[in-house]
Amino acid sequence: MNILLLGSGGRECAIAWKLAQSPKCEQLFIAPGNAGTSAYGLNVPIKVGEFDKIGEFCLQQNIGMIVVGPEDPLVNGIYDYIKGDPRLQAIRVIGPSRAAAQLEGSKDFAKGFMTRHAIPTARYRSFNASQYDEACLFLEQLQAPYVLKADGLAAGKGVLILPTLDEARRELRAMLDGMFGAASAIVVIEEFLSGIECSVFVLTDGLHYKILPVAKDYKRIGEGDTGPNTGGMGNCSPVPFADEQFMHKVEERIVRPTIAGLRQEGLRYQGFIFLGLIRIDRDIQQYHAGDPMVIEYNVRMGDPETEVVMPRIQSDLVELLLGVADGDLDQKALEVDPRAAVTVMLVSGGYPGSYEKGKVMTGMDNPLFTQGIVSPADSARRSILFHAGTARKDDAIVTAGGRVIAVTSYGPTLSEALAQSMRGAELIQFEGKYYRRDIGRDLAL
Repeated sequence: MNILLLGSGGRECAIAWKLAQSPKCEQLFIAPGNAGTSAYGLNVPIKVGEFDKIGEFCLQQNIGMIVVGPEDPLVNGIYDYIKGDPRLQAIRVIGPSRAAAQLEGSKDFAKGFMTRHAIPTARYRSFNASQYDEACLFLEQLQAPYVLKADGLAAGKGVLILPTLDEARRELRAMLDGMFGAASAIVVIEEFLSGIECSVFVLTDGLHYKILPVAKDYKRIGEGDTGPNTGGMGNCSPVPFADEQFMHKVEERIVRPTIAGLRQEGLRYQGFIFLGLIRIDRDIQQYHAGDPMVIEYNVRMGDPETEVVMPRIQSDLVELLLGVADGDLDQKALEVDPRAAVTVMLVSGGYPGSYEKGKVMTGMDNPLFTQGIVSPADSARRSILFHAGTARKDDAIVTAGGRVIAVTSYGPTLSEALAQSMRGAELIQFEGKYYRRDIGRDLAL
C-alpha cells in the first residue's frame, strides 16, 4: 500500500521512521517533509493545507492511506474533503472529522465536551468581547495564578498564565481585542491546576482503543523548567508516576468517557487523541491529590512526544492504523518496548524568540546514530535522529526552524537513556546550538 504522510516536523519524521519499517508500506510519501524524512520516503512539495493538490496527488500515486501529522489540516477538514470526493473516499484517512477535530480547534468546545461527559477538568467559563465586565467578575472568584486561553488555534501561543488579577484583566482585554487574531475572539478562563503533567496518547477506531506509551514533555527553555515556554525541549518515557493505579483512573475516568462521548455525539473519530493530563497535588472539586485531570485535548500526536513514543512501539504501525481505519483495532496487538527512552531537542540560538536560519549542520553521520531499528544490544551506544526544522541546501543540511533536530536514545533506565542522548547532542554541531541537559532527570532521581 502507498501511504501519504502530511507534515514537516519532528513528529512526522518519527512517524515516517516507523511507517517505513512496515512490510505493508510499499511506498511512503511525505508532504512536504524535511531533510530527515527523505531517508524514509519521498518528499513531495505540497503544503498540508493544499487539499486540492493532495487529492490529485493521491489519485496519481494510488495512495491507500493518508496519515495526518499536524492539527491545522484536521481542524480545517482534510478528512471531510477526502471522504466527500467520490474519487478519493476509498482512501483510509488517519485523523478525525472536522467536527470531531474541534476538540483541539476550540477550547470552549473541548471544555463543554468534558463537562457534558463528566470528564475531570478545571472549572471554567468562556467570554467574548461584549462580556468583558462579566469575565472580570469571574476572575475575581478564582485564586492566582489566572489561566486565559484563546479559544481557537494560536500556533501554540494562545495560553497565558498570569500571577496577578490586574495582569489578568489587562491581558484579557488585549486577547479579546485581537492579540491572537480571530483565535481569541472568545477567551476561556479556567481555574489553575497545580501538579505534575504527562502526555497520554490514545489510538482509536471510534469504538475500540489502544493506550500508547505515556510521555512527559519539558516545555520551558531553561533547565529546571525555567524561562519561557517552547514547543517542547524534550521528552521521556515511561513516566514513573503514571503507574498502574494512576493509569487505571485515566482509562476509567477519561479515556473511556472520551471515546463514548464522541460516539454519542456522532463525531467521527479514527486516529490519535492526545490527552494533556495533570496529576493534581491537592484536592480540587470532588477529585483528590494524585488524581488525573485533563488540561487539554489534541487531535493528533504531540511534538516532540512522538519522537519518544514511536520508538517504544514494537508493533507494526501500519497494521495498527489499518485497524483504526477498518474498525477492528481490538483485533490488533500493541507491543511496547520495555526499555526507557529519552528525547533531547536541539534548538536554534534565540528560540523561542527570534533566531536565524540556514546554519550548516554537521555530525549527523557519526556511527553513534542510526536510522533503523535499535536492537537491545545496540541501545547502549546508538541513538536515532529525528529531524524537525532542517532543510537541504546544495550538499549540506541546514537549520530551518526553531526546533532543529531531536536525539532519541534507549536505555535500561531513564538516566542511562538521557546520558546516551547527551552524547549524541554533543556530536551534532551548528552555530547557536542549544539544548537542555536535564530531560527526565527529575523523574530518574
